[in-house]
Amino acid sequence: MSTPPNFQRLLNLLHFARVVDAGSFAEAARRAGTTTSALSKAVSRFEQAHGVRLLHRTTHAISLTSEGERLLEGTRDLLREAERLEATLELASASGAGGRVRLSAPAPLIRARLARQIPAILRANPDIELELKVDDGTLDLAAEGIDIAIRFGELNGQPNLVSTPLGTFPWVLCATPKYVEVVGAPSSPADLIAHHQIGFRDPGSGRLMAWQFADPVDGKIIRILPRPRIVVEDVSAIWSMMRLGLGLAWVPAWVGLLPLRDGLVVEVLREWRVAETPIHAVRLERRNTPERIRSLLDALREAAGDWRYSS
Repeated sequence: MSTPPNFQRLLNLLHFARVVDAGSFAEAARRAGTTTSALSKAVSRFEQAHGVRLLHRTTHAISLTSEGERLLEGTRDLLREAERLEATLELASASGAGGRVRLSAPAPLIRARLARQIPAILRANPDIELELKVDDGTLDLAAEGIDIAIRFGELNGQPNLVSTPLGTFPWVLCATPKYVEVVGAPSSPADLIAHHQIGFRDPGSGRLMAWQFADPVDGKIIRILPRPRIVVEDVSAIWSMMRLGLGLAWVPAWVGLLPLRDGLVVEVLREWRVAETPIHAVRLERRNTPERIRSLLDALREAAGDWRYSS
């Protein structure tokens, strides 16, 4: 369900107040658990919708326009009232084990792992109603009402976020046994030029993702921009194409755990793996954490044990 336009404009206006109070888009983004780009776009959408400019932007600073000054205090009043109501709701539901929980995660993880684990999670927590939202790591947890977000990689100490480690996973370079039988397996990243490659293009940035390896002798990180036969914007589709024998794919191991474990897919350049990627469940820092949130965090920690691949 899409956000009603009036409500979205209100959210964009509240983002404006957060940016002013923080002193910069970057600091406001860190406090909200989102990206600088997301906040900048939110303020710009409000400005464009109403034909006004709220902020003067330069490379190093922001300042209020006269229109921004007139709107700021009223917007701060709205923000304070919203925070007061949120605190009231949190206090009322802090001890509640039941209710709706909004969980966000990357789409490939939802498809490959979470979708098949959710029935067991709900059976173990019968009072929880779960709402899943696709998240590429840029969602504003506060604005979207996200209770828990699953994020990959280092979090860089973002303030106002509480992080629960769920584990780690490796990226693996893999192919079908038939492909290896016919074409052969590379013995080092330098050999990849002789192989068909299936590349991933980030749909958000439009950039082709580099494949990363660690030299087994000195640990030096080697980044190779693949010269792919096929470029895809979906990790699950890349996995499916690799299973059809169309080439090598560099993917998170959790995309295809069972085929990897059963030998239906083989990992190549195993000794060249980079360090594993951390997985975190993050949430906004709250004075009181409802029991249903704690229960889902426990369930996610258990579920994440099935995302591991170490052979």
